[in-house]
Amino acid sequence: MFDTHCHLTFSQFAGRIDDVLFAARMAGVRGVICVGTTSGDCLAAQDLASRYPNVWFTAGVHPLHAHEPRDWSMISSVVAHRRCVAWGELGLDNHYTEPPAALQRTLLEEQLAFIESHTGSVSGASGPKPIVVHCRDAFDDLLAAFEHAPFPHDRYVFHCFTGTPDDARRVLDFGAWISFTGVVTFKNAPEVALAAKIVPADRLMVETDAPFLSPEPVRSVRPNEPKHVVHVARRLAELRGVEYELLEQQLDANAVRFFGVEPGTAEG
Repeated sequence: MFDTHCHLTFSQFAGRIDDVLFAARMAGVRGVICVGTTSGDCLAAQDLASRYPNVWFTAGVHPLHAHEPRDWSMISSVVAHRRCVAWGELGLDNHYTEPPAALQRTLLEEQLAFIESHTGSVSGASGPKPIVVHCRDAFDDLLAAFEHAPFPHDRYVFHCFTGTPDDARRVLDFGAWISFTGVVTFKNAPEVALAAKIVPADRLMVETDAPFLSPEPVRSVRPNEPKHVVHVARRLAELRGVEYELLEQQLDANAVRFFGVEPGTAEG
């Protein structure tokens, strides 16, 4: 299994990477994708992926950093690295009033244009690099923006899905993938659980978003770690009424297909 979205560069993991990855491996998690959130964070993620054969990374600027300077030349450099498997995370976050919505929209437009300018020169093992989407209370805005972008709809994944079943249907009708975190295990998130039942098996992924969102039954554990992604998968199997082992195989195949990671290198 893969933890398809975590933030191992964050301070909660400083000095602990070896232990965190070993614990993940012991839990059956054979690979993780460390997601970039700023220019500097992308560079740090590249460093991790260069040192650990079971770590890949992404390159992008998170909408909550829209008020900060970004170095597109740095991102241009790291996205060409062989271990960089996706753009992002990018998107919109309407849950917060800061940074202002206008700044977030400017960043989104700037970032999509930047990706378009690199489409011909940078690609993944399975075609154009996919795009990891941060969407919080912003389905209308983001789906409209992506409709006007020139990228294949099946190359987007809406990570950490926290919407309703109707939101999920709109994302699926658009053609994108959906990834679930520990939120799907929370008793106070029944609509997310309902949404998890309707996602086609071949467009489904799991993640931790570590160090955040520890799932049940380890919700009180801080920080969240990649090893806990197995709890998300087990909850999905329960909700969907399928055997855990079969769902695990499907999730594994999905991560490999979407991100183009090479299973043979996910060891060490």
